Amino acid sequence: MTVKSWEQVPEFAGEAEEASFWEDAQLDVRLMENSVLAGQSAKESVTITLRMDPRMLSRVKYLARSRFLNYQSMIKQWLSERLEEEHNKLNQ
Repeated sequence: MTVKSWEQVPEFAGEAEEASFWEDAQLDVRLMENSVLAGQSAKESVTITLRMDPRMLSRVKYLARSRFLNYQSMIKQWLSERLEEEHNKLNQ
């Protein structure tokens, strides 16, 4: 089953029930992308071009899919986390 709206995701009594649901269900990619975009305005982001080794990109996409994330969103999250680490190192 492909979940195309958040209303299709029920309230779960516990983790076992949620795990059982997600064994047979997956999120529609557009639903995730729209959710990410809904939290941003056009002024909050800038489009860039980043060249990557195809094998590395393939691995990133695989990891993102396994976490039900858009790969670009996951890369942004990783960059944000690493920037925070580096910032903290500089300010120690």
